[in-house]
Amino acid sequence: MKRLRRFFASMVGRLFLILLLGMAVAAIGATVLASAKRQQEFERQNLNRIADRLQGYVNLLDGNPELRERLLAVGGPSVRELPDGARQGRKDTAMMAVLDDRPGPVAHAEVHFTSFRSCLPRLPELLPPPPPHKMGAPKRPRERDPSFIPPKCRAVSVVLSDGTPLRLALDSPAVAHNGILAVDPLFLTLLVMAIAILAYIVARMASAPLQRLADAAAALGDDLQGEPMPVTGPLEVRRAAEAFNAMQQRLQRHLGERTQMLAAITHDLQTPVTRLRLRLENVPDEALRERLIGDLGAMQALIREGLELARSAESAEQRAALVLDSLLESIVEDAAEAGADVRFDHASGAVMMLRPLAMHRLFSNLVDNAVMYGQSARVSVEQTEDEVVVRIRDSGPGLAEDELEAVFDPFVRLETSRSRDTGGAGLGLTIARALAEKDGATLHLRNHPQGGLEAVVRWPATWRVAPGPRAG
Repeated sequence: MKRLRRFFASMVGRLFLILLLGMAVAAIGATVLASAKRQQEFERQNLNRIADRLQGYVNLLDGNPELRERLLAVGGPSVRELPDGARQGRKDTAMMAVLDDRPGPVAHAEVHFTSFRSCLPRLPELLPPPPPHKMGAPKRPRERDPSFIPPKCRAVSVVLSDGTPLRLALDSPAVAHNGILAVDPLFLTLLVMAIAILAYIVARMASAPLQRLADAAAALGDDLQGEPMPVTGPLEVRRAAEAFNAMQQRLQRHLGERTQMLAAITHDLQTPVTRLRLRLENVPDEALRERLIGDLGAMQALIREGLELARSAESAEQRAALVLDSLLESIVEDAAEAGADVRFDHASGAVMMLRPLAMHRLFSNLVDNAVMYGQSARVSVEQTEDEVVVRIRDSGPGLAEDELEAVFDPFVRLETSRSRDTGGAGLGLTIARALAEKDGATLHLRNHPQGGLEAVVRWPATWRVAPGPRAG
């Protein structure tokens, strides 16, 4: 049911539903109208056949006065003399309109509907014998067959050429009228299935360009240097693709200009910063000299991290099949050799299509943050059918709930000492998230239920090369 609701919430589902309902109503309506037209034509032809029989019998009576009595006693096909006392109902204007165009006495005949019993033969031998019943057994009332449709009977008043009036009974089999909903179930099922298949195909074709645009927009967030959209399809789709490609080019140009500007600033600042450092070495006051040199070093670190942030979004490093466990083990080993309390707890065997250098920088930043603020780091990897997850947990005090997202903003430092040695420049997590998102991952922080802060990097399964063996 959840998948069905999601399907009808999409454009494909909505177009499918609109097309299905619209085409089904139109097709069923056309079928009903065609059936009604066919029924009307059948009734018209039936009236003509009945009128032919009446005209032939009346002409026979009109042309043979000496045989008239015998002919009336015998009757004709579907025509006989009307019994005395037969009641007349409403006029049959349709039959009278048909007879008006006929030559002879029937042109001026009056036709009324009457009871179908007036058209029954009067000879008792033509009636079926009653069913036998046992002696002494009560007679059960005769039940009427629900499928029985009584014939239509008409009372025809006509005056022959010699002025003799006649009253005739004209019978015709009743025509069953199909109701609007009386449609062949097999035909209706096949019709709806054909309409549903056609509606689904049309809906998919109509929404495919929008889906391609959405996929291209998602890919643009991961890789700004990706291939442009192909400019194909209808006019509106081509215009959307051209606008998207133009936007991508503007973003590439803007990011390139920003990176070049930061690189130029960094390069140009190297010389004056070096001169400042040489001059600060000559300051006689040792305490003042150390403080000034520390501020100068912080300035250099800030410039380097700003340039690294810009380069992280524009990196042209190619993706390759990367064994995630091996990368994390090497980072953990390097941190442990430096004296940090770092351990790799759980491997997964996942192989991912990632940028090796960018991923090394990403997890190094996260491990360094865990060691700096939480005094330890525990690294683990898990993979399921839907995703691959890397968790890096420290043993620190954690963060307030409103700070879990704020720390990803540039230059945000929650360390209150403002020391560059303990708090950094405030760009480490910003760079880490930019690197993760460029390779299709999400990065967020959470307070672990058992204490400490946990960084979670999550990839969908589509980034996995092969499932690989799962380590216990």
